[in-house]
Amino acid sequence: MLELRNLHKSYEGTPLLRGISFSVAAGETVCLLGPSGSGKSTLLRIIAGLESPEKGSVSWEGQDLASVPAHRRGFGLVFQDYALFPHLNVVENVAFGLKMADLPPQEIKARTTSALEKVNLTKFKDRSVTDLSGGEQQRVALARALAPNPHLLMFDEPLGALDRNLREQLMAELRRILHATHVPAIYVTHDQAEAFTLADRLLLLHDGEIIRSGTPQEVWNKPGSAWAARFLDAGNVIEGLVRANTGTLQVETSVGVFELNCGQPHKVGEKLVLLVRPQGVRRVSQGNLSGVVADAVFFQDRFKVTLDNGLFFYLPEAPRIGEGIFLEISSQAVQCLS
Repeated sequence: MLELRNLHKSYEGTPLLRGISFSVAAGETVCLLGPSGSGKSTLLRIIAGLESPEKGSVSWEGQDLASVPAHRRGFGLVFQDYALFPHLNVVENVAFGLKMADLPPQEIKARTTSALEKVNLTKFKDRSVTDLSGGEQQRVALARALAPNPHLLMFDEPLGALDRNLREQLMAELRRILHATHVPAIYVTHDQAEAFTLADRLLLLHDGEIIRSGTPQEVWNKPGSAWAARFLDAGNVIEGLVRANTGTLQVETSVGVFELNCGQPHKVGEKLVLLVRPQGVRRVSQGNLSGVVADAVFFQDRFKVTLDNGLFFYLPEAPRIGEGIFLEISSQAVQCLS
């Protein structure tokens, strides 16, 4: 098991990591999700042994790794730019690290064959890597990381250079491979679709801190903060004041009054931040929210309707742009944020 305790790191006086602690269990895929500058890649480099923390520790199976160099940690790295050797063919790229470790030729052959089978590239083994597509090159990079039988796999934005279709294909492929090999993994990304597809557990990073952790479903259902809700595009984030709390909370905002069951002892007059989900609303003749339609865009099997007040909702049919509408929003679609 990998364990991080209270990691701190600064760059030119600016804190990059502020007390990061988490663990990765056997066979678990943990995704570090956050915007650029949140500390994700720095954290990965510290785990890999390419940088040292100013404070805190990284350990594997109880052993502190501070004195263990990167090449002896037994961790595999997969980067966005593949980092393949263009003068070597596919099988030579996969075998490179094994040859550097001076393994016997028969073991090298067995491991490279197994790694290429796992990523479905056996028939490409003699191809030049420069003749492969971006998705195929990334699978070669993955096979190279798998060949040494790593304790842990680490991915740094590995699909960022691919188009959407290839990215979706490789997400499914990665998920299959990680589940089949049971190798624990840390996956760094700013892309929510990748994180929610691949993660067993998701860590949301902001300004060098983990501000939310849980399964993808837990994080989506309860983002926990206004920043997290906005970053995940989970819905409309609205400020308001408590108007009444008689079991059901009534919150008055600039766009209307919302009722919800919060479960917290909020006082009348207290300021709150609400998350109003865009799904499950109804268009009605009179409702608790109104606005003028600024835009309506077809989105899969529904329309994303944006009002002139900046709020957006999903409706089964598109209203006319410029039309005034009323919406009924149920209490189940509204929650408090910290």
